[in-house]
Amino acid sequence: MKKGSTRRRAIQIGVLTFFGTRGWAQVPGRIYRIGNLFTAPRDAPHQVAFRDELQRLGFFEGQNLSIDLNGYGLTLELFDEHAAELVRDGVDVIMAGGDAAVRAAQRATQTIPILALTDDMLGQGFVNSLARPGGNTTGVTILASELDGKRLEILAKAVPGARRIAALADTGVAKPEHLRTLEDAARAVSVELIIQKVTTREEIAQAIDAAQAADAKGLNVLASSLLFNNRAIIFERVAALRLPAVYQWPEMANRGGLIGYGPSIVQLYRDVQTRQLAQLLRGAKPADLPVEQPTKFELVINLKIAKTLGLAVPSLLLAQADEVIE
Repeated sequence: MKKGSTRRRAIQIGVLTFFGTRGWAQVPGRIYRIGNLFTAPRDAPHQVAFRDELQRLGFFEGQNLSIDLNGYGLTLELFDEHAAELVRDGVDVIMAGGDAAVRAAQRATQTIPILALTDDMLGQGFVNSLARPGGNTTGVTILASELDGKRLEILAKAVPGARRIAALADTGVAKPEHLRTLEDAARAVSVELIIQKVTTREEIAQAIDAAQAADAKGLNVLASSLLFNNRAIIFERVAALRLPAVYQWPEMANRGGLIGYGPSIVQLYRDVQTRQLAQLLRGAKPADLPVEQPTKFELVINLKIAKTLGLAVPSLLLAQADEVIE
C-alpha cells in the first residue's frame, strides 16, 4: 500500500445458499469470498450483469456472498499490492480482468484459483493449454489476434479508398508477432498500417494525434483492457479529429464509438464467467477447467457517430451489421 493512503477492506461475512432447482451443492455455514483485480468500475455494465446473474444462481451479495469492493477501478500500479492483500485475506477465488491483472494474481499466488478474462491466455503464457490449463488459472480468452485483423478489414470497408489506417496498440498486450500479422492483414486489403503504441493512459490522446498527423484515415483500437477502460478518452479524441475508429466490443458502438465488432463483454461475464465461478466454488480445479472462447460475434455500427464524422458508411457493410444505430 502506498505511504499515507488508506483503503477500506470489504470482505463481508455471509452464508451461501444455492437454489436447489439448479442442483448446486449447499455447504451450511461455508463463507465464499471473491477477490477482484479490475480497472473497470463496479458499475460497469458487464460487472453489473455478472453480479445480477450470480444472484439468479443463488449468490446474494451483502447477505450470503462476500465480494471485494476495493478491487474495482484499480490503476495498474495497484494490482500487485491488492493481489497480495487478497492472498492474505484468504479469498476463495481471484477474478482478474486483463493481462496486467492476471500477471499480478499469478505473482501473488500459485494456489488460490484465478478466474480471468483476457485477450490471449495461451499466447501470454497464462495457461499451458486451453483444454487443460494446468496451474491455478482458467477463464475466458477472447481471440484478440484474430479479431483485431477482422476489425481492420471492417474499418477498411467503412472508409473506402483509405490508404493508411492506424492501430492503437497497448504494449503490454500486443506482441511483435501479433503486430506483424496485423501488418500482413493490412497489406491484404491494400492498406498501410501505422502502429501507435501506448503503455499508459496518459499516452493515449497523444498517440491518436500522431496517427492523424501521419495521415491515417481510420483507427483500429486493438484489444486491451487499458484501451477499453479509457474509451472515453479515445471517443473524445477521435471525435475532435473526425477520425473513424473500430473497437473490440460491440457494446462500444452503443456508448459513443463508431463501430464495434467482437463478442459481447456483457454476455461473457454474465453467462460464462458466472458459470465458471460457480464450478470453482463447488470444488473444480482450475488446472482441469478448460479455458473457454467466445463463439458468437456481433457487428454494431453507429450511424449517429458516422454523421458527426462526415462518414457515409457503405450500404454493403451496413447490410452485414447485426445492429445499426440510427
